Amino acid sequence: MKHHTNYFVITFGYICAGEFSMLEIQFKNLGKISFEEGFSYQENLFKYNTDIKSGKIINGHLKNCFITCEHNHVITLGKSGDADNLLVNEKALAARGIEFFRTTRGGDITYHGPGQIVGYPILDLEQLKLSVKAYSEALEETIIQAISMFGLKGGRIPGMTGVWLDEKHPYKARKICAIGIKVSRYITMHGFAFNVNTDLRYFDLIIPCGINGKSVTSVQKELNMVINMTNAINYVKQSFEKVFGIKLVDDNNC
Repeated sequence: MKHHTNYFVITFGYICAGEFSMLEIQFKNLGKISFEEGFSYQENLFKYNTDIKSGKIINGHLKNCFITCEHNHVITLGKSGDADNLLVNEKALAARGIEFFRTTRGGDITYHGPGQIVGYPILDLEQLKLSVKAYSEALEETIIQAISMFGLKGGRIPGMTGVWLDEKHPYKARKICAIGIKVSRYITMHGFAFNVNTDLRYFDLIIPCGINGKSVTSVQKELNMVINMTNAINYVKQSFEKVFGIKLVDDNNC
């Protein structure tokens, strides 16, 4: 891990015929899909990789993938989350066309919906030589660098995973990206939810991430303009490559 002034870069690669080759990670954008579809998609990749790591699949090749998508309106509760942080009942959610899922990631409760980039890296941390903590910090750094391309300055609050604006201000601090992951046999799943053009009114139905007294925000709200989602995804991809020191390759096999 190489530390620079305001960011860090993790570089992976190997020497071949006297040249340095950068590790390639497959990238795929699934577009707008349901949470259930996204969960199933990443869980299949996750199971394939963990089966290789456990020896259930012999002579298989690990697939390091970075999946992005947008979800339909859904509220998800992490495995250690508190259901009391849902401020309405599930029947009321259904009446508004909002799904509810108890899922396997860490963290508490959050909202996913259109205008939000959800990132699902399915990676082997042993191959990347990363601890779980370093990996989580690298995801945060990816979004910090991505929002800097919009002219926004992101930061961290100790003990509160995610990316924040005005993180040092006790009343103005607001979250622009939530992070919740799962790791088994050093294989990751789940990831981050980055508010770009997200309708923030849906967060009024929950106590976001179980944190009282902190608000959420989006790039659209901060800049008072609708953001081009293709540009936003490209910023995230560029930052992911820079922070992890890898090359993303579009690949439908992911």
